[in-house]
Amino acid sequence: MSAPSRFIPITVHKRDEFSETISGHLENAPETKLVLRKLDGVPWWAKPIAGFLARRETRALRVVTGIAGTPDLIREDRTGILRSWSEGMPLNLSKPADPAFYKDAKRILRDMRQRNVTHNDLAKPQNWLQGPDGLAQVIDFQLASVHRKRGWLFRTMAYEDLRHLIKQKRRYAPHLLTATEQRMLARKSLPTRIWMATGKRLYNGITRGLFKWSDGEGTGNRIATEGDAIRADLLRNPRVKAVELSPFALPAKGSGIYAFVQTDLDAAAARALIPEARVELIQPVTTLPRTDVAELIAMNRLDELEQLLAQEPDLRPTTEPIVRDRLNLTDRRLDGI
Repeated sequence: MSAPSRFIPITVHKRDEFSETISGHLENAPETKLVLRKLDGVPWWAKPIAGFLARRETRALRVVTGIAGTPDLIREDRTGILRSWSEGMPLNLSKPADPAFYKDAKRILRDMRQRNVTHNDLAKPQNWLQGPDGLAQVIDFQLASVHRKRGWLFRTMAYEDLRHLIKQKRRYAPHLLTATEQRMLARKSLPTRIWMATGKRLYNGITRGLFKWSDGEGTGNRIATEGDAIRADLLRNPRVKAVELSPFALPAKGSGIYAFVQTDLDAAAARALIPEARVELIQPVTTLPRTDVAELIAMNRLDELEQLLAQEPDLRPTTEPIVRDRLNLTDRRLDGI
């Protein structure tokens, strides 16, 4: 039996204590984009939780593989979980208002239910994507469940998946809500009410207090705790007009802070404004990018940025110079260029 083809990493998209998410391709198929949830670099103290999440994700991906709008599992080994790339833009950026998107999203949930799978993490808009065709996709199955029976627990979790989809619909397309959906939004399941009153408080205490997670993606976001002081220190310079901070995955370990600084200072002078230990990357810009645009540039998510610019072409003239001079070149480092 021949050895499996080697995965070639290109871009680090996300990193937290339990994994890092990297896009790339197999050595013998460079035209097919894949995603690796890399697990072999997890610190020893996080390995039990990381292993638990990986087992859940692998099991769920095996079952949902083949459902249109969900990732296909390619392989799972000591390095991590390799799956197909989901081409699309997160809902917090795409803000879909087309009924076709929500109809297709319900179809995905229905297909998952037929295979006894519940996702359990669809309150995050980042776990929903709108593809280039306008239809829905679901990613991130770390918390998903594969149920042996369609009992009370399965029905409850499936109901919550649907209710969380309707919450996204209320956020981005409230004019499309039906009377039935309005009633569902007002009717949380009993386990959800218990979780909101008890477990969620403990969860928030651990994630926001211990791990400093505050960006909804578990990226160890330092901006929540250090951001105000960093902005104030940068703005003390009279030649700094405005500041936008974004998280990004460092090339080695952890997450860094990327500062876009609206100023007429050159790159060297902008870098000297604040120590690198506090802000890893500082890019001087003529026009400050919008928050969502800044995050996509900082995280090197240029495919998603291109989709956003296609929808809002007025952003392109001010965005393209920032992209050209961007400082996070993780993709080039990983690719050996």
